[in-house]
Amino acid sequence: MQNELAAPSNPIAGLASHPLVRASAWLRIPAIVLAGSALVAVCARIALPLYFTPVPLTLAPFATLLLGLLLRPRLAAATLGAYLAEGAIGLPVFAPGSLPAGGLTHLLGPTGGYLLAYPLAAALISVLWRRTGRGFTAAAFSAAAGNLTILACGALWLTVLTHASVSTIVSLAVLPFLPGDALKVVAAAAVAAGLVRLRRHTA
Repeated sequence: MQNELAAPSNPIAGLASHPLVRASAWLRIPAIVLAGSALVAVCARIALPLYFTPVPLTLAPFATLLLGLLLRPRLAAATLGAYLAEGAIGLPVFAPGSLPAGGLTHLLGPTGGYLLAYPLAAALISVLWRRTGRGFTAAAFSAAAGNLTILACGALWLTVLTHASVSTIVSLAVLPFLPGDALKVVAAAAVAAGLVRLRRHTA
């Protein structure tokens, strides 16, 4: 009789098992993936072509760094993977240029190495960031590691594609982007660290 009359010890836990709540949680993940991939697509369209290199300046790396800081590793990788899949099927989500803004041709072009590195970089950033105290310095370090991964993969891809020397590839595919990438790292770290402080103050 006592067990029958006893109230649930944790009504919140019972609410969390409700079918509608579980369905909402499942829908939340696709919504995050779609919103994140849309953010990368918008940032990729903000591009500045450079006359001396086939690789344009875009804000897509900034979006990748930010998503790596904001999302868990698997979700970050899935979001950037969805972005690449959207481009592969022909959606105009890649940076404008001499190649179509969507399709496998773009992924196999000069910027393919950078693009294909996005899921790996986002997951790496997320793993590093979540092993720290979530401060600005740690966020900047994590974002910088991911950004270097993108640059390294992009340079390696261009080396294979063009058979140019290492010094030529570095001068065309790495050095021109370091100042802008430093700003992207700082901006992404500032946003992520700011959101962490905001959550702690409102908790």
